[in-house]
Amino acid sequence: MSRKLCSRRAALQALGVAGMASWGAQNPLFAKSSLPNTPVAVARCHAYTDDVEGIIRTMADQIGGLAPIVRNKTVTIKLNLTGSPGLRFKGRPLGVTHYTHPKTAAILATLLAEAGATRIRFVESCWGTGGPLEEYLLESGWNVRTLQRTASKVEFLNTNSLAGAKRYARFKVPGQALMYPAYDLHPVYEETDVLVSMAKLKEHETTGITLAMKNIFGCTPASVYGDDAGMDEPNEAPTSGRAAVCHMGDRQPAKSALAEIDPKSPRSPYYRMPRVVAELNAALPIGLSFIDGIETMRGGEGPWIAGVDLLKPGLLILGTNAINTDAVGTALMGHDARAPKGQGAFAKCDNYFLFAEQMGLGTADASQIDVRGLGIAEGRVAFSAKG
Repeated sequence: MSRKLCSRRAALQALGVAGMASWGAQNPLFAKSSLPNTPVAVARCHAYTDDVEGIIRTMADQIGGLAPIVRNKTVTIKLNLTGSPGLRFKGRPLGVTHYTHPKTAAILATLLAEAGATRIRFVESCWGTGGPLEEYLLESGWNVRTLQRTASKVEFLNTNSLAGAKRYARFKVPGQALMYPAYDLHPVYEETDVLVSMAKLKEHETTGITLAMKNIFGCTPASVYGDDAGMDEPNEAPTSGRAAVCHMGDRQPAKSALAEIDPKSPRSPYYRMPRVVAELNAALPIGLSFIDGIETMRGGEGPWIAGVDLLKPGLLILGTNAINTDAVGTALMGHDARAPKGQGAFAKCDNYFLFAEQMGLGTADASQIDVRGLGIAEGRVAFSAKG
């Protein structure tokens, strides 16, 4: 297992998560002054035809540079390719609505290679397939050769099943878990020194907000957590999503993985998914968070959500602490990342940022975060949360 991931998990364990969960929720001073807090860079970028590379270079410098993070490291870039490539909104390219944009992916990989990353992997648990990620990218309109040229060693992996690997890696939730005591994921994450989350600036039907932290839910393999996962062993040829297990709790994952802690807990995605997102981020820490808000959609995470519409915020966001970065992104959307259930973006669901704070992952109080470049007040764009 990667020494970096090991040490980060050990640090979370040392925080005594179980003991501080209830205390932290009731102590504003704890959330504001005692949680991890690192700078977040925000920049204006109006179009993908702008100097996106130059803008991201400046942002990287503003947070202390990429070399200290990735030099001599194996870097895994978790893309956001939610939903089938055939589900397009008004015929628009996927990258300008709800997918990671291929241009930002290529630029970030180039900069990571220049900063000394020795191995770069693009990964995603591709919806409804266990086939190669390269084929999924081609179907999504990407130029795979462009990505291959970004570094000397670039790999692609669909983590929706083992895809030739020998075994799943078990990632335990540090401290007191909320839904599952551990998650069985593709071993590529165990071999990772730095996990990069490439997200879109979007709202979400069941979690309110989906940015870098929510993107990590896509690491869960449908072979284990999918609707058609095997009952005893994983189904290495999954063809469905993961609503039945993680969202609805209609069934347990394959018995080779650990079952949920409390099968009598609410069978609602508005209860379950915020908890799953928080504990996945505790079990699998993000080392670099990139949020694309140049073009996106509002009102939901994809074209299958009724009432979504196009939006051009003209923003890019970069940071090393995922909850800090997402809190700034949430504020730029006009929402409060620390709002209780029933308010703002969290009108229907529990707030996973508050769970993440309780688990010691970072502060979600945007007013306490060092925002560099474009200020929140200057960059704020009105999203319209469903609810």
